[in-house]
Amino acid sequence: MPISLSAPGPVMSQVPVGSATHCPYCALQCGMYVAGGEISPREDIPANAGGLCQKGWTAAELLASPERLTTPLLHGRPVSWDEALAFVARRILEIQAEHGPDGVAVFGGGGLTNEKAYQLGKFARVALRTSQIDYNGRFCMSSAAAASNRAFGMDRGLPFPITDIGRAGAVLLAGGNVAETMPPFVRHLTAMRGRGGKLVVIDPRLTQTARLADLHLQVTPGTDLALALGLLHLAIADGYADLGYLAERTSGFEAVRTSVSAWWPERVERVTGVPIALMREAVRILGTADRAMILTGRGAEQHSKGTDTVTAFINLALTLGLPGREGSGYGCVTGQGNGQGGREHGQKADQLPGYRKIDDPAARAHVARVWGVDPADLPGPGRSAYELLDALGTPAGPKALLLFGSNPVVSAPRAGHVRDRLASTDLLVVSDFVLSETAAMADVVLPTTQWAEEAGTMTNLEGRVLLRRQAAAPPPGPRTDLAILSGLAERLGHGHRFSPDPRTVFDELREASAGGIADYSGITYERIAAETGVFWPCPSAGEDAAPHPGTPRPFLDGFATPDGRARLVPVEHRPPAEDVDEEFPLYLTSGRVLAHYQSGAQTRRIRALVQASPEVFVELHPELAERLGIDPGDRVRVRTRRGAVEGAARLSAAIRTDTVFVPFHWEGVNALTNPALDPVSRMPEFKVCAAAVERCTPGERVA
Repeated sequence: MPISLSAPGPVMSQVPVGSATHCPYCALQCGMYVAGGEISPREDIPANAGGLCQKGWTAAELLASPERLTTPLLHGRPVSWDEALAFVARRILEIQAEHGPDGVAVFGGGGLTNEKAYQLGKFARVALRTSQIDYNGRFCMSSAAAASNRAFGMDRGLPFPITDIGRAGAVLLAGGNVAETMPPFVRHLTAMRGRGGKLVVIDPRLTQTARLADLHLQVTPGTDLALALGLLHLAIADGYADLGYLAERTSGFEAVRTSVSAWWPERVERVTGVPIALMREAVRILGTADRAMILTGRGAEQHSKGTDTVTAFINLALTLGLPGREGSGYGCVTGQGNGQGGREHGQKADQLPGYRKIDDPAARAHVARVWGVDPADLPGPGRSAYELLDALGTPAGPKALLLFGSNPVVSAPRAGHVRDRLASTDLLVVSDFVLSETAAMADVVLPTTQWAEEAGTMTNLEGRVLLRRQAAAPPPGPRTDLAILSGLAERLGHGHRFSPDPRTVFDELREASAGGIADYSGITYERIAAETGVFWPCPSAGEDAAPHPGTPRPFLDGFATPDGRARLVPVEHRPPAEDVDEEFPLYLTSGRVLAHYQSGAQTRRIRALVQASPEVFVELHPELAERLGIDPGDRVRVRTRRGAVEGAARLSAAIRTDTVFVPFHWEGVNALTNPALDPVSRMPEFKVCAAAVERCTPGERVA
């Protein structure tokens, strides 16, 4: 097909504009109404059932932000859409002519709708024919996903409705601070405790979530895996192993039993700092509950051994007989807005739609048929997220990057190095609605519509597919990401393959996912609206059959493995990739705060949230502060082998004396973090590295 460097403008959604939609932030995807610039909560979405956090209540302010982008920018100069897209298409062709298809890379985001994530993967492999695509969800849920896939044959964050949590008798939450990161989640924990259930929290800090707990295990950073092995040792030794369940529904228990025999309580206490009595009580709480759940969050997962850490917690859950029983199980508390759907339909380096593997010949044949291409023309697996960013501009790496829905200058590990790699590209194109730190570096910035100004589907942390309706009209100028991809595809000779309409794209996604693990083929916009969400897998039932009801609890009758059994996998603890030493004697850990979300590109532009949390702070224990001569409010510097960041000292007895905490919503914080990768998931080790803290100029204070 001949290449055109001009194309028609965007086609807006065929979904009618209405006020009922979903929050732009976390994976709860809280239901809300948007009308007249005001937000009100919806009661019909079980995840939030009428509740919102501060971020949700203030989300509409961003729609009218004075920092909103409305015109494409080419080298900082406002230009027309035609000029911007023609420039991008021409440079793509030039770079690929010189360096091959993999000379151009694509980077997506876990906040993109299912339609965008699907279309982005298709665009990379069909319009660009590049293998170089991944997304920022690699930095979030990938370790839990890898562990779930090898244990259960399926990765669905919570393989049960979130309302099941409220009916549990016990919940162990490892490395999650939901009271600050997704406050409406707490209602389910509160309901559980109101019925007499017990909450156990594992965290190096006495977080707001840990303060709600009946038991807090204040683990040394980087030792969650050792703790999980110790808990499993005790569960077996104290007689809580469900031997009948293990024999009937699992494989691999004997190897795991042998592997944890060396993790006796005294050893685990020395490694983790958690007293034996507390470990034993945690196991008793889980082992005696009529229904129990083990949940993991980023604190346990964002490590160079994150997959093995989650596997150890899954082994514990399986030993106790929890997964596949209604009201019990293991689950990952997915973080990003579409962190679940975003990892299912093809924007990952090794994946095709429906959670298919890109190196599976049958998967390639099926998806190629839907896309109307030869399977042989589809590229193979590419680099994972950090490896892709690290390769930019290098002799063997991509020379151009198209980036959608991400801000790696703030969010990537070793972010200073990532900034340098982005600067080394021959072409950097960013689609965003504000001039984020990454967009500010771009050769071309393409202004996109926001969450409330477009339609599409999101899949929340339960695996419930939701309809995000267009609730507000966009200002003149911005286009949807689907329209941007359609416009670029037209100029690259593939316009007929890329619709800008979300319903059309979703219908193609349904066909492409049919028969896959994440089968959406039986889900329609109409069903989602009528049922306030549909759980996948939901295959198409055929014209004459009753619609498939969806699958709220996929493991009740068996697991998604070839033999239907869950797999226990032996794993071994190992220290952090970078442990403390004389030069860097403290553990640095990072995380989110109540007022902000991810890289802060949205929340740092909302007045009330900035007032609540205006800048970087460094949390340290009063005893540590006294040793270092630091007073509350002093300006302090945190150093690692990769960089330094400064912030106000915040003294708190809620943190361990050997640990400092810094929230990562501001540029510079992730310049400190260690990019050491998990060998399975390729997750970087965000959650622990060696650091030193020092007071800046005496008497200098941060307001």
